[in-house]
Amino acid sequence: MRQQTTLCSILLCFFLTQAQDKKTLHVLRTEKAPKIDGVLNDKAWKNADEAKGFTQFRPEMGIAEKAHQKTTVKITFDDNAIYVGAYLKDKPEDIQKQFTSRDNFGQSDFFGVVLNPNNDAQNDTEFFVFSSGTQADAIASPSIDGGEDFGWNAVWDSAVKIVDDGWIVEMKIPYRALRFSNDDVQTWGIQFHRRYRIDNSQYSWNPIDRTKGNIGLYHGELTGIKNIEPPTRLSLYPFVSGISTYFDGEHETDLKMGLDVKYGITENFTLDATLIPDFSQAAFDNVRLNLGPFEQTFSEQRQFFKEGVDLFNKGNLFFSRRVGNSPVEQDNIEDELISNNNINEEIIDNPNIVKTLNAVKVSGRTKKGLGLGFFNAITQKTRAKIKTTKYIRDQNTQAITDSIITYRNKVTEPLANYNILVLDQQFNKNSSVSFINTNVTRDGNFRDANATGLLADVSNKRNTYNIRGEVKMSNVNLSTGISSGLSSFFRAGKTHGKLRYSIDHEFADEKYDINDLGLNLRNNFNNFGFDALYQIFEPTKRLNAFRANTWANYRRLYKPSTFTGTNFGMRVSAQNKKLMWFGARINIQPGKQYDYFEPRDFENKRFFIYKNFGSTGVWLETNPNKTFSIETNLNLFTLFDSTRDLFGYELELEPTIRFNDKLKITYEFEYQNNKGSRGFVDNINDDIVFGERDVVSVENGLYVSYNFNPLHAINFNFRNFWSTVNYDYQLFILENNGTVSANNGYNVDSIEDSPNINFNTWNLDLRYSWQFAPGSQLTALYRNSLFNSDNASKDSYFNSLNTLFNQPIQHVFSLRLQYFIDYSNLKTLFKK
Repeated sequence: MRQQTTLCSILLCFFLTQAQDKKTLHVLRTEKAPKIDGVLNDKAWKNADEAKGFTQFRPEMGIAEKAHQKTTVKITFDDNAIYVGAYLKDKPEDIQKQFTSRDNFGQSDFFGVVLNPNNDAQNDTEFFVFSSGTQADAIASPSIDGGEDFGWNAVWDSAVKIVDDGWIVEMKIPYRALRFSNDDVQTWGIQFHRRYRIDNSQYSWNPIDRTKGNIGLYHGELTGIKNIEPPTRLSLYPFVSGISTYFDGEHETDLKMGLDVKYGITENFTLDATLIPDFSQAAFDNVRLNLGPFEQTFSEQRQFFKEGVDLFNKGNLFFSRRVGNSPVEQDNIEDELISNNNINEEIIDNPNIVKTLNAVKVSGRTKKGLGLGFFNAITQKTRAKIKTTKYIRDQNTQAITDSIITYRNKVTEPLANYNILVLDQQFNKNSSVSFINTNVTRDGNFRDANATGLLADVSNKRNTYNIRGEVKMSNVNLSTGISSGLSSFFRAGKTHGKLRYSIDHEFADEKYDINDLGLNLRNNFNNFGFDALYQIFEPTKRLNAFRANTWANYRRLYKPSTFTGTNFGMRVSAQNKKLMWFGARINIQPGKQYDYFEPRDFENKRFFIYKNFGSTGVWLETNPNKTFSIETNLNLFTLFDSTRDLFGYELELEPTIRFNDKLKITYEFEYQNNKGSRGFVDNINDDIVFGERDVVSVENGLYVSYNFNPLHAINFNFRNFWSTVNYDYQLFILENNGTVSANNGYNVDSIEDSPNINFNTWNLDLRYSWQFAPGSQLTALYRNSLFNSDNASKDSYFNSLNTLFNQPIQHVFSLRLQYFIDYSNLKTLFKK
């Protein structure tokens, strides 16, 4: 009996201790909203409960605030918004306050508020205010890659004031920026963050244990919210855009008007729509020369496809660049041209981008944790224009006496519809199961596609172990019938403590294809992996942070079931007390490696063998708080093979000068030299021709930002990428055993078009942006670009640059005005 009593007492103390870890802040309603001016003298703040006693969790856990850095936060609310006032004590000379654009943290201190109206530890809304006055916001969830999505933007108000003993923040967060139920009495999850850029330390109101679990598990609770109703969440973003383009003697102008809409269908679900989209001011892609067998991909630059897509990214079945990408038949047009003695055809125009007509997203999550998402986009029919010349010949001499020129169009992409449906059920505050289906339907006899995935991400209640599983199926409707493929992924690992480890298995059969709306660069694999990580959570005498991770992988084809390669390696990174990051890595592929993709003959399963590949690298980043900082990276790779002389190296330098809190200049330089690599050149008859080549690449970039204040900015971005490829004169054929030989006597002259390459591209952007009202922005952009690709691979960098400057240059000037209209304010205005 005494043992039972003792056990009950221990358990009671344990649960009481756990309950004490979760702080509570009681909030009172205000009759008059505080003025958002950075001065905490409003009546609303006088009786408000205070949140105090912040605790450090990075780089060290459990350290109390210093006496001169005390933080005091107050919250109140009314029928329209949540209001936050924070007094952040500090020495004014220690406050870092670089001006940056929205969502750019830069070298600034910040104060953050995290709200979770469902109090489920998995679906947070974050609002940050920097000491410079800049805002940032994000939605956060363990299911999001990286944990946070800063592509999400809300319209809210804030003000900052620097005072003698620190700085003050006031915030107004309208209910339209949040999703919550209409219960009479509510308890929300809440957390406050404060970061000091001078020493990179971060504090939170409710203590955080970084050794296990997602950060949302450590929120406090906000009580006292009563009798608030979710507003009519209707926001309109009408815009007008003027574009002027000049290229190769031709000048075009275009005026576009459109509308973006956000509408709260229910208190927890939102519709986002872009009607007559305008993506003319999206940033340029960092194009590089691609010699490999896989497509070159780029990150998303269009705001609509970057914002609020966390549900749709489940299972990696959605690659948003597919919507409005290249036409499906663009590359096949040349094969269909007629060329004979009497008829000749040539392509006059072959658009490389499909226009997006409109796009819609509906997403949200119920109070019980069920997330629902629906995405739909429609793209326009796209045509290539072909010129047909029919020759009239003398019947006797066959001399051309006349010709008839006609034009015809060829559809390269029909009207297409893109759909995604997602169901995601969260549970235990740390786990979820998901269903996702993507579908692409093209008009006419073009290919259609469908993919379905079942996903699970489950952690135990102690947040010490995690299991992830995925099963995905693809179906592509081809002219020959439906092609169905299967893929799976499994990972199990320890997720707490200093030492963590996991095992994984990934599989895809040879028909798995999600590339109509997703992205998989390759299929037909059956791979196994092991990872281990050691990290510290408490600083040592010399280091703030230290991480060492190691890995090993064993790779096979699924069909035929055969070994393709293995690798193992290690990476170490650390930060010292002077806020300098540094690290090193090594990766080894021992023995023979069988590359089934470089030969470009997937039907016959041809492969290319190389062996004993090794690479290593070191990197360094100095303290970015300094006026001058630099990032540098050096990588080396080679083959430990007496029959090969492969050696390559890569040097990256990125110096940054922060002249003051407004002006920052970064220069990026990258030099790559790859001598002795071997790769595919061409097919001649039934032979697969390989060549040995030297590849040299130089990339220069200059990035200048000048922020007049948090609402006005000028940005200058320039990038030039140049690469040359020089093949040895003697070429090889690929033998059936994966080796290469020169027995057939092929050389560079055997190739119809020389494989040697000189590739040069140039992009320049000059952008001015002005947020003249909350959510409303004027953006002026000047852009020019140049491109050249030829066979002059022996030309020097400056000679190649001269050739580039002789190409026609494209000039683009655009002016875009977007205005934010909140229906609630508009309704009030009409009532008045």
